[in-house]
Amino acid sequence: MNIVIRIVLFVLFSVLIVLPTKHALHMFQQNRYELKRYTDWLKERISTSFFKYFKEFISLLLIIVSIFVNHPMISLGIVFVLGLLILMVSIKNDKKKQLIKPLNLTWRVRRQLMVMIVLYLIMYGALMSQLPLHLMGIMLMVAHLSPWVLVYVMSVITEPIENKIKDKFMNMAKDILRTCPAKIVGITGSFGKTSSKNILQEILSERYYSLMTPASFNTPMGITITVREKLKPIHEVFICEMGADHVGDIQQLADFVKPQIGIVTSIGPQHLNTFGSLQNIINEKMKLIENLPSSGTGVLNMDNEHIRSYRVKNNCKVVTYGIASEDVDLRAVNLSYSAAGSTFDLLEKDGTLTPFRTKLLGEHNIANILAAIAVGLEMGITKEQLQRAVAKVNYVEHRLEVKKINGFTFIDDAFNSNPVGSSMALEVLKMMPGRRWIVTPGMIDLGEKQAELNKQFGMKMKDRADEVILVGVNQTKPILAGLKEAGFDKKHIHVVKTVKEAFAIVYSQASTVDTILLENDLPDAFNQ
Repeated sequence: MNIVIRIVLFVLFSVLIVLPTKHALHMFQQNRYELKRYTDWLKERISTSFFKYFKEFISLLLIIVSIFVNHPMISLGIVFVLGLLILMVSIKNDKKKQLIKPLNLTWRVRRQLMVMIVLYLIMYGALMSQLPLHLMGIMLMVAHLSPWVLVYVMSVITEPIENKIKDKFMNMAKDILRTCPAKIVGITGSFGKTSSKNILQEILSERYYSLMTPASFNTPMGITITVREKLKPIHEVFICEMGADHVGDIQQLADFVKPQIGIVTSIGPQHLNTFGSLQNIINEKMKLIENLPSSGTGVLNMDNEHIRSYRVKNNCKVVTYGIASEDVDLRAVNLSYSAAGSTFDLLEKDGTLTPFRTKLLGEHNIANILAAIAVGLEMGITKEQLQRAVAKVNYVEHRLEVKKINGFTFIDDAFNSNPVGSSMALEVLKMMPGRRWIVTPGMIDLGEKQAELNKQFGMKMKDRADEVILVGVNQTKPILAGLKEAGFDKKHIHVVKTVKEAFAIVYSQASTVDTILLENDLPDAFNQ
């Protein structure tokens, strides 16, 4: 009988850990499999959601009661009934969740899951065999809390394995890059990388058979996958987006890919939590230019104060571009925006003016086009080809992308909002017809300056937006403070918990002649 009871409870406890394990692995994935980021998230989540967790874990009181009940069968009855109730509530809550980015069941996650299962079996086996039956309530606490803790053990075990797998595939990609004749263009920046890459691909495709890293495949493994699966000897150009959120990331990618042309689109306070300081970000981004060969070409955005003031430690050719900056090789002047797109003239150093038109909106998109034009000219593409290519460039998904949804006009700028991009998005919104709406959860990953920058973001909404919908009560408090300080009419500020609630307000109150800006789309780990 004793063994049967233990087996039944083992099955119950095993089922109870399924959803917490899924959630823990999901959050670890959204924190980029980094223990420090995961720990910081965990601390913040617990501190900001105490009462939520208090209600979830009120059952712990009953667990404690069950431990001290003298009659073992009554104690086991409390544990069993409570376990079933917790399971039912967990399943119900999980079904209610509307995940922005669900857990991606990659091979890495599958390996992590296998290690977690082994850890559970070891831990459960030891506890189930040693615990007296009247103390089985402790196992309910273990089922609630152990997945979040075991992530640390799992990470320590799997990290060496993951590193060996990375090294193996990266070495295979290096061999392909060494034998491929394609000219390699590297692109980095705190923002604007993906847009610049897509624009450049459109432009270079006018003359060359060109390949770019897809989506945001800007990490060593993302680039490795692209090289191994897509780069062929017939490619003439390989455009490689290079992301970084730690010191040493760009140096590693430059050593790996070895680009001949490098573009730095912008530098700003993005990923301050992991970089530690703005100066570290500046130094790291500029490593791309400083690792180019002497025969290479660096393309720099001189409108960015951090790039402008930096002294490049390389004697390679440097081509500069800008909109506000006058002393540059390529400048965009006579800018004009409408719902149909933008027009501008390209001004060269010799005074030559060339008109361009594009579907894209926003000054930063025109700056990204300038970067692509600079590379295009460097690679022998004619002005006529450039004009034709720029006119054909399509919106980059979730980056000031104009959409019609249910008859409403949306400007989708939901990808990874930053201080410069959000300001420019507001400037675009300012010029749009009808009432101007903004839906945003604010910006993240800005370190100690996050609250201050979000407050400034809120202040800038005055006179640029008519209706503001803030998604997430806690993380949008600085934006709300900025709105109040700027004197924004509180009757036109809506604070909601979910994106679904935000869209419900838009669809019930907005008109089809209005414009709705969607600024940023936080992962589930940060949406609170």
